[in-house]
Amino acid sequence: MNPKVFVSHASEDKERFVLDFARKLRDSGIDAWLDKWEMLPGDSLVEKIFEEGLKEASAIIIVLSSNSVNKAWVKEELNASIMAKLNKGSKIIPVVLDDSDVPESLKSTLWEKINDLKNYDDSFQRIVASIFGQNTKPALGSPPSYIQKQLFDIPGLTKIDNLILKMSCEADIKDNRIIVEPTDLFSSTDIPASELEDALEVLDQHGFIELSRHLGPGPYHYRITLYGMDQYAKAYIENYEEVKRNVVVALVNKDLSENRSISEEIHAPIRIVNHILDLFENNGLVKLAKEMGGGVHVYNFSPSLKRALR
Repeated sequence: MNPKVFVSHASEDKERFVLDFARKLRDSGIDAWLDKWEMLPGDSLVEKIFEEGLKEASAIIIVLSSNSVNKAWVKEELNASIMAKLNKGSKIIPVVLDDSDVPESLKSTLWEKINDLKNYDDSFQRIVASIFGQNTKPALGSPPSYIQKQLFDIPGLTKIDNLILKMSCEADIKDNRIIVEPTDLFSSTDIPASELEDALEVLDQHGFIELSRHLGPGPYHYRITLYGMDQYAKAYIENYEEVKRNVVVALVNKDLSENRSISEEIHAPIRIVNHILDLFENNGLVKLAKEMGGGVHVYNFSPSLKRALR
């Protein structure tokens, strides 16, 4: 149903603005009620204006100008408009021409100022949007892709810190990287450079990574620390505790002592096996010998490791 609006104005403004304005409203699907169009000789002013015009209006446009602000009839319509608003919720839309003053009764209502009576398309579109109950605020777009990724909570990290650690660890696990080059890893993402550098500094400060700083600006390359990989694994590797137990089983029950054979036996990435062996060594459970080519041999393990299987 087309919304109906009543246009209150002074006759002096009819030719210079109101007729064109009301036609534009009707062209936009708004049933503009204008005395020139609605009233014929012999009609009752009171019945037509107050019973047809104001009473049925969903919005009341009050054209305020140097011609109208002191008109007794416009003041009367304004008073009736305020009553209509109170009684049935009609929207009051003041349209201000010239440099006219806004009456006290409308000063708390947002008005639309029109400076150029020949060119007011922007103002007109805002008025139309108001009548239809729409706003001109742009629609929300999609958040940056790095915000949309599913992340689990890692204590002490913001969402972007968490994401950078996650991507770094996943790249490390996939390629068994020793050194992570952030320029390569994050070049295809939309993570801002400043956010990346700040996050890497935070991750380094809290022991998740170890930055290798060099002369010149960052981002610097880095390696994932034992703590950083462990925090990632606890958050993102669903069966992490089971994988650790499987490594113990391979060492204690199956006499496997080399990282590659353990990886094949338990079907886990060799980077995760290496991490678990390093974790065991750090806790005094095993002793390791490491080769230049990436081989890791367990040449001793403590009785405490056997007890872990009980």
